[in-house]
Amino acid sequence: MTLRRFAPLALLALAAGCAPAPAASPAPTAGPLTRPERSGYTQTSSYADVVGFLDTLRARGAAIHVDTLGTSTEGRVIPYVVASRPLVRTAEEARRLGRPVVYLQGNIHAGEVEGKEALQALLRDLTMSPGPNVLDSLVLVVVPIYNADGNEAMGPQERQRSEQNGPALVGQRPNAQGLDLNRDYMKAEAPETRGALALFREWAPELIVDLHTTNGSYHGYALTYSPSLNPASGAAGAYTRDRLLPELRRRVRERRRYETFDYGNFSLRYGADVNTDSTREGWFTYDHRPRFGTNYYGLRGGLSVLGEAFSHDPFERRVKSTYAFVAELLSLVAERSGEVMAYTGSAPAGAAVPVRSELTRSPYVGEVLAEILEADSDSVPDEPGVHPGIRRTGRFRALRMPVYDRFDPTLQRTPPAAYLLDASQTDAVALLRRHGIEVEALSTERRVRGQAFVVDSVARAPRPFQGHNEVSVRGSWQPVERTAPAGSFLVRTAQPLGTLAVYLLDPESDDGLTTWNIFDPWLRPGAEHPALAVEH
Repeated sequence: MTLRRFAPLALLALAAGCAPAPAASPAPTAGPLTRPERSGYTQTSSYADVVGFLDTLRARGAAIHVDTLGTSTEGRVIPYVVASRPLVRTAEEARRLGRPVVYLQGNIHAGEVEGKEALQALLRDLTMSPGPNVLDSLVLVVVPIYNADGNEAMGPQERQRSEQNGPALVGQRPNAQGLDLNRDYMKAEAPETRGALALFREWAPELIVDLHTTNGSYHGYALTYSPSLNPASGAAGAYTRDRLLPELRRRVRERRRYETFDYGNFSLRYGADVNTDSTREGWFTYDHRPRFGTNYYGLRGGLSVLGEAFSHDPFERRVKSTYAFVAELLSLVAERSGEVMAYTGSAPAGAAVPVRSELTRSPYVGEVLAEILEADSDSVPDEPGVHPGIRRTGRFRALRMPVYDRFDPTLQRTPPAAYLLDASQTDAVALLRRHGIEVEALSTERRVRGQAFVVDSVARAPRPFQGHNEVSVRGSWQPVERTAPAGSFLVRTAQPLGTLAVYLLDPESDDGLTTWNIFDPWLRPGAEHPALAVEH
């Protein structure tokens, strides 16, 4: 999950430390082998490999149900797998079991291949095992190859994932439209995203897990993780960060012998290039905005976990650490199923929604494991993914530094009773409904009282991002009273996705419909923003 690329390094060898203990491998299980297992971890699965693996699982009697998330731009059917004991095939059947639904996703960035491989192996090992396991306590919905088109755009690792230690050929980051699918959750332009949103509406998972691979810093962790970083995720986000993930970290270390930690990079400051020569400055997490999938899911009231395998580990170790992390997470969620289900759901009615945030100014100071690097006069790197002039030592030291692992609200909005959109806002309404937000079309005119946001200024990003020049507005709220004609749209905030509705419709939200140009034709100084905040 690349957010900042590696800066050129002024190398300084550090004092010697201790390498993490070797990791235990999963016990071998009867069933088909994945492409990495068959190739000695020199190759990653193609789309045909994944589809064939799932077909073989079913042919050998695995209790799984395979359905379709959607069809990619290039026409590939994206499979999702349901696994549980007893086996369910629909969301309604799952709800009758009264247990957590866990959504597992790999390959959103198709060069980051560990999740795809670990999820196939985990499905096999759970469904082919006759003994008790988490399938007796959970319903799993698994999407091993989310970015199917990107996966098939195979190319050399040094071009597709320059800071990754193999395999030799991997897929590309974007989908066939050139979109980064992990920036698409709010604007929902890709068929993959639209399929995921439909699945979220139908199955309403208590937890989603999105699996990636890092770039950047040379740290001492086999895998780093993150909850939803958006403060609007509320109690579900805080529970994941403060209770679920610390216990998961302990279990992965003690049971699987892998060191894990909060996702981040060594950096001079938030947003700067990753710089291994400045590890003393701080450990910084990534962006809080809900365009990222695990941040987005917090706005739906669910728990979410980002997993990031360490790109500089060998491919086999990355797959196995990802497997171990997910297996222990599922075990923990099964054990705490009642608690997990109690923390999911919509925010309290009327609770203020943070719509803009900034990196915390109050980090905690803790120990972070850093690898000791040495200068290397050889112009040919010792291993794939290592920059010329650097030699890894396999030795580590713990450094005390500020850890910036969360964001604080800078603007909170008390939800109005509803938002009113006029009949011309069909694109906005279509997108709201795609998210699953309830929108009412007025059959008769209605007198309303509320607040209109009058635009003072419009700022547009000079460079396009994901095909958009992002927009932010400033202005002020003014009281209004008017008649809404028949055909207008009303979006009430007292609904299950009320928090998400506020984030999408608030004019000053940092990642809403305004950001993504949906309201552009109506934004000019002195004009009213199209979303009217209705009091009654």
